[in-house]
Amino acid sequence: MPSMTNMLVKDDAATPIEFTLLPISDNPDAFYRANVAGTPLEGQVRYTLRAEKLKSGSFKLTAKLEVPVMETLGASGTSAGYVAPPKVAYVTTAIFTMFADRRSTPADRMNTLKMAVGLLQGASATTATGILSQASAGAAFTNSVLPVPGFFNTVAQPN
Repeated sequence: MPSMTNMLVKDDAATPIEFTLLPISDNPDAFYRANVAGTPLEGQVRYTLRAEKLKSGSFKLTAKLEVPVMETLGASGTSAGYVAPPKVAYVTTAIFTMFADRRSTPADRMNTLKMAVGLLQGASATTATGILSQASAGAAFTNSVLPVPGFFNTVAQPN
């Protein structure tokens, strides 16, 4: 597993908010959590990287993002002025799983990751379309030392 470090990610708001995902634990999985002031722990964005070795010797590599949505506060409280704190209304979850044969190379895994990311960001019938151009990415995924590409590249051994 590449060394854990803070990760910055922006949401899709009209004025994007940048979340800092802090490394919380790497045992047994790499676990990150945001730390937004005024938001309770259960309302923080969470990100987990998990490596599992399958009976076949292949690896199941999973990245899971959980984005809680908080209820909005009502305008009034009790007669004593108490207003209950907001609670999580629901959690939207995105999961990406790659199954990598034990004989796969970093180049094989990074090529698959690059193609999957390209499809997720809007590949179409026109070359180099999508939200971000992948045409110039080249070996950027393979050479990356960033936490998530590094996780899929090195096939972190499960604990």
